[in-house]
Amino acid sequence: MTIHYLTLSGIATRIGISPTTAKKYADDGRLPEPDAVTGDGPKAVRGWLPETIDTWNSSRPGHGGRPKKDPQD
Repeated sequence: MTIHYLTLSGIATRIGISPTTAKKYADDGRLPEPDAVTGDGPKAVRGWLPETIDTWNSSRPGHGGRPKKDPQD
């Protein structure tokens, strides 16, 4: 059975951000650790399971988890 991983482009499509933003998240360490890495060095390709990204996305700051502003403030 083949396991399908998401690339940065796939993450962007899945959660509705641009590929540039997904790369910035990865470079800044804001994405979870990849579930797989293929290759070595700067040409290595990282891959994330869809479940890993769904879990991360549902709890990331600013994505529905941000407290609502109190209208009295």
